[in-house]
Amino acid sequence: MFNPAAAPRIETERLVLRPWRAGDFDAYAALSADAEVMRHLGIPPGFGRPQTRAEAWRSLAGVIGHWALRGYGLWAVEERGGGALAGRVGVLNPEGWPAMEIAWTLARPFWGKGYATEAARAARAWAQERLAPERLISMIHAGNLRSRRVAERLGCWAEGEIDLNGVPVTMWVHPRPGAAFA
Repeated sequence: MFNPAAAPRIETERLVLRPWRAGDFDAYAALSADAEVMRHLGIPPGFGRPQTRAEAWRSLAGVIGHWALRGYGLWAVEERGGGALAGRVGVLNPEGWPAMEIAWTLARPFWGKGYATEAARAARAWAQERLAPERLISMIHAGNLRSRRVAERLGCWAEGEIDLNGVPVTMWVHPRPGAAFA
């Protein structure tokens, strides 16, 4: 079985994608409690609403458990040299998902800096190299304009609307390695 603490560490120009640590929980709970961050995230019955600390604990346990069950998942993201938890970015494929997903969520102080694009690009490159999936997608709620712009900067295209556990989302498809627009 895969040890989530052994998740690879990835460094980009400005960020570190790293395994989760116990000390990340307070920042993760704050991110999860932010109504603006959570407005377009989650699954029913909690879609679009902030999480309590108990819900954030279960969410983080699921994030870490995904590494144990699948051998990949969401990394903790921090600014290089800063150490503050900026958010979570990585590769998901929970039960019932239509394909492997590149997902990102950042705390508001880290919005508007290009960090989601930078981290998602690194996670996608890792997934394409190590996991070689048939396809990679990102599931984005129609109202989430910031995430749509990230997907566009990543060279993704909207394939269409689907119902994901009772939430209408657009499925964005990532280009394959070597694509001219990647």
